[in-house]
Amino acid sequence: MKIRTRIKQWLLPLSMAGLVSLAGLAQAEEILKVGLVAALSGQSAKSGEAITRGLTIAIDEINASGGILGRQVELLRRDDESNPNKGLLAARELVQKEEVAVLFGGLDTPVSLAIVPLANRMKFPFMGVWAAGTPITHNGADENYVFRVSAVDELVDEALVQYGINQYNMKKPGMILINNPWGESNEKGFRKALESRDMEWAGIERFESGDTDVVPQLSRLKNSGADALLMVANVSPSAQVVKSLDRMGWDVPIISHWGPAGGRFSELAGENADKVHFIQTFTFVDDQKGKGAEVMTALKNRFPEIKTLADVTPAVGIANAYDAMHLTALAIKNAGNTNGPAIRQGYYNIDSYDGLIKNYQSPFSPEQHDAVGPKDYVFTHFVDGRIVPLDL
Repeated sequence: MKIRTRIKQWLLPLSMAGLVSLAGLAQAEEILKVGLVAALSGQSAKSGEAITRGLTIAIDEINASGGILGRQVELLRRDDESNPNKGLLAARELVQKEEVAVLFGGLDTPVSLAIVPLANRMKFPFMGVWAAGTPITHNGADENYVFRVSAVDELVDEALVQYGINQYNMKKPGMILINNPWGESNEKGFRKALESRDMEWAGIERFESGDTDVVPQLSRLKNSGADALLMVANVSPSAQVVKSLDRMGWDVPIISHWGPAGGRFSELAGENADKVHFIQTFTFVDDQKGKGAEVMTALKNRFPEIKTLADVTPAVGIANAYDAMHLTALAIKNAGNTNGPAIRQGYYNIDSYDGLIKNYQSPFSPEQHDAVGPKDYVFTHFVDGRIVPLDL
């Protein structure tokens, strides 16, 4: 009897430990992880925070409705510091160690381009929510696992050129482009858009993110007869273009990709920041209605620091990420599991989704991995620190 009692005493902790272990596994199984690699520090931190907010609001809605496949969703973030090598390491860690079901990509085209081959090789879905470089989704892979809810450089460049013609009677633009793969992507797009119209350009000038004086490049464009500037750069370098133009006393239209939207552009560029007209996929307005009003309310409730429209700049980060998360939830539900190839097919099987940017109808196919097109773009500028739609 004593031996039997001792055996029971010895087995009881083991059985309890087993139950605790099983409970832990069950609890872990309830969590469905998604990852975000984005610039969460530095000059683009405001944009990284906007992406985080958009994902967070969508995840809150999804979890309140029962989650995905009965599992609550959790967002894991990593700061890439706008560095491709750091972004690639962060992506590996989230996919291999944290086992996220889907990876969301952030701001910088060079960072996203570093992650694309890994995503396709490892067969995990990579959803872009900001970086607009055309080769991100048009990457030539036989099995493409990269999707995007954002602008696409080639389409943006077409829209920017047409805007310059319509609004400023532009005939001979000059290009001022950041010297990295994003700038290279847009140079190709601008060339294509201008050549299709038999238009010439005054020149192509490049500059670095850390440049504080762009007068030499701008002077060459001015001397070559540029009647407008087609600009591609993020916040700080874009602000330096405006300040350099001020020093030159050159009043020339600036038609820009959406880089200035990503942070403290109006503060850095000064009083002439509003002269830069740039493209967006979405912007909140004072008399917001429908889903936009619902999301704005949710943002204010979730993030008490949001008081006015100026506090949700840049809205594109919020909107792109919000819609991308809901589309991803539909893809995983279509897949029925978190297997990469199944989720990829799940994106193709989405019929419709009434989103913040638009009503999506069959947004993805094997031939089309970009859900947002040129008809979804709007033109904006800064007014008193807020991004405001232009009255065209």
